[in-house]
Amino acid sequence: MAKKKEDDDSTEEEEELELLQVDVGDIMKVKQILDETVAGTISASNADLSAHGDKVKICENYQHDNMKLMLMFTACCFAAGAQFGLKPELFPGDDSRRILLGVCVAVYFSISGILQLIMTFVDKDCILVTRPLTDEAMIKLVRESGNKEMDKYGIRVRTQFPRFSEFFTVILEFEGKANSEFVKETWSVGKFFDVDGFFDEEGMSIEIEELYQRFERGDFDKPDKAETKKKTIKKD
Repeated sequence: MAKKKEDDDSTEEEEELELLQVDVGDIMKVKQILDETVAGTISASNADLSAHGDKVKICENYQHDNMKLMLMFTACCFAAGAQFGLKPELFPGDDSRRILLGVCVAVYFSISGILQLIMTFVDKDCILVTRPLTDEAMIKLVRESGNKEMDKYGIRVRTQFPRFSEFFTVILEFEGKANSEFVKETWSVGKFFDVDGFFDEEGMSIEIEELYQRFERGDFDKPDKAETKKKTIKKD
């Protein structure tokens, strides 16, 4: 029994030492891993996310993603129709076949353009959107913590990792609220990756949990005061 217990302990130690390793020079891969960790931490399956434990669960809102998937599916249907459906034997007339082929190509590129515009001007740096709280017990707990509006708005999770920068930023704000309150935190990626590229996922998750709990308490950051000095040019 003692030997079996020692084997179990050694197995647990080996599992704890298994860390994800990436090439830290691959910026896109580093950001992907960081984004996935942020999104995975802010989920209903994480019982440690809220200060209230599993009594408060945050659920992702898939409505926007489902809409984009439908657009992608529609574009693929037109592309497949242009590639495989417009066979010469089915359309004896060259003119009708060319017109249908032109329509399919035009629709495909139009939908692709719409998707690109959505990702550029709507999604921007957003990686996750959650649903507002609906359970009365959860709403009461969060209101007592300090946040009075999580039953009205979901959370919009944004991440920023500028090119040629070592700093990764996570922003939590209300989804759909103009001039929303927010919490923001910036870390050096060196805090989560060592020189060999091993990733401290648990350490990153703890930081995200603390950031969310600050949002849950209503301990918001103050917006940066932009210096807007207008210079008046006088004409002689």
